[in-house]
Amino acid sequence: MKFVVKLFVFTFLVAISSVSPVFAQKTVEIKDDLNQHIFSYGEIEYLEDPHNDFSISEVSSPVFNSRFQPSEKYNPENFNHQSSYWYRIKVRHSESLAKNWIIEFYDQTIDSIDFFVPKDSGFVLTKLGDGLNFDNRSFSHKNFEIALHNYPGKEVVYYFKIKSAQRADVIVVVKSVNWFISYALNEYFFFGLFYGMILIFCFYNLLMFFAVRESHYLYYIGYMLSIGLYEMCADGIAYQFLWPNMPNWNQHAIGYSMYVVAVSALLFTRDLLNVRDRSKKLDNLLLGMLGARTIFFLACIFINSNWFNYKVVEFFTLAVVFYVGISIRLQGYRPARFYVLGYSFLFLGFIVKILIHFNVSWIPFGPVTHYFLSFCFLVEMICLSFAIGDKVRMLNKEMHLAQEETINQLTINQQLKDELNNELESKVEQKTHQLIEKSEFIEKQNIELLAANEKLHVQAEEIARINKLLESDNVALKTDVAKVTEARIMSKDVDFEEFSKMYPDKESCFRFLAEVKWPESYVCRRCGHTHHCNGHSPYSRRCTKCSYDESVTAYTILQNTRIDITKAFYMIFLIYSSKGKISSHKLSEILDIRQSTCWAYSSKIKKVMKEKKKAGTLHESDGWSTLIMDEELEFSQAASIEVAEV
Repeated sequence: MKFVVKLFVFTFLVAISSVSPVFAQKTVEIKDDLNQHIFSYGEIEYLEDPHNDFSISEVSSPVFNSRFQPSEKYNPENFNHQSSYWYRIKVRHSESLAKNWIIEFYDQTIDSIDFFVPKDSGFVLTKLGDGLNFDNRSFSHKNFEIALHNYPGKEVVYYFKIKSAQRADVIVVVKSVNWFISYALNEYFFFGLFYGMILIFCFYNLLMFFAVRESHYLYYIGYMLSIGLYEMCADGIAYQFLWPNMPNWNQHAIGYSMYVVAVSALLFTRDLLNVRDRSKKLDNLLLGMLGARTIFFLACIFINSNWFNYKVVEFFTLAVVFYVGISIRLQGYRPARFYVLGYSFLFLGFIVKILIHFNVSWIPFGPVTHYFLSFCFLVEMICLSFAIGDKVRMLNKEMHLAQEETINQLTINQQLKDELNNELESKVEQKTHQLIEKSEFIEKQNIELLAANEKLHVQAEEIARINKLLESDNVALKTDVAKVTEARIMSKDVDFEEFSKMYPDKESCFRFLAEVKWPESYVCRRCGHTHHCNGHSPYSRRCTKCSYDESVTAYTILQNTRIDITKAFYMIFLIYSSKGKISSHKLSEILDIRQSTCWAYSSKIKKVMKEKKKAGTLHESDGWSTLIMDEELEFSQAASIEVAEV
């Protein structure tokens, strides 16, 4: 039994010893024949520090040794942006190392890196990150580099702590200094080519804008410059050369550049493809996306600047402009073909970038995949330049066709013009001959007319003399007619129409009353003064001494009457001409007034007429106007005035 137990224990120990190396961290050996090595999977282990309170002495102690976990991804990342992450790598230095070596971090957007290099019984701390000024780096390079000391034949464990508010890809590479210099020179050379091509494209399109004044050239220039700024921010070139001492601005510069990229891409698409004229729905889609992207940009500025890290929003902008380009191309718009081709490359670049972001295993990490999006940007710019050229060629073709049509039409117009001119010339010659004949005839007629005009002039002078005589006779005749008419009205029977011609309105009636009341001069009934001025009512008179205002109807039979004065005049005339025998019914029928009103007023007139006959003051020579003045009324009012004065 003891033998079986010993055998079991021995077997377990052997199994443990054989399994334990599988779970131990892998050590990377550096040799002179090695240029570089990227730490991945089990070669790099991590430990999350949620409260950022672990120290290097604690992390490097045996107690924390078992708490480190191997990376499950090709390159680890900080899943929790609020936590700090500790990492460790093991490097074995070869016995005979002639090269110098460095550790390089490819992600230049990491906020803070604390790298601990073992020395004697402790560690030497080196601080890196884009939260520090660029001048603090020991290597003037866009990435973060740390020089390593050679420890021939020894295995060294390096610790480093990373803290970043945005996603940080922990891509750690050990490489020789010779390889680093060669790689960096080639990399910066291709950067120069890339950004130089952008500037050349911009300068060329600026010249084209000055030549043809098409706004899409300006949008394209803005798009290329913003793409260049985005690439410089993403590669760390902008922080190195444009704002090396502005780490706070560098944190969000990429967000600002991506907003400019989105806006210029939407406006360029709208202008280049004539979306506003070709499809109202697609135009509204572009404007809606522009508004949504602007709202998100303002929210990042004023609400939470960390939202700039959500770069996935740019995928929606790309999807919208790509969809609009495909839709316009399906409508048959020829310049959209290169546009769709360019954005197809850009779409592919975004997909590769997303797959790298999610650590898809079948996509290898390297310079090609890392700079694949930049390459797609370059191809897209070339395709968009072809699209602009295609549009210019199409516009030139349309212009040439229009010019040919214009030239053909001008040729036709010239032919018609020549035909019309020839026809007009013949007609002008014909008309000119006719006019010459007519002018000769008219000249003869003018001579005859001049002689006739002289005779007419003599006759006109005689006619003028006769007209003057006739005018004086007409004036006298009109005066006589007016007098005759007035005499007829005063003494004979005339109808209301003829009577109305003599007294057509109130004004003529009031004027006649004034002439009857004051035939010679005015005497104030109150004070006897003989000077007056115009009163308040028409044709009334006001004494300039006592200001007594006497209306034209006062002291007459028309005082206080409500009947229209022209009809009242005619009623007086009818009663006078009929000698008071006309009935109130007849008056009502003639004057179109109620019978009771005609009876009341005619009774008053007949009474005055009767009294004047009795007094012998009714004169036929004066006619019906003698009935207007009412002596009884005049006497009673004069008496009331005297009483009032007393």
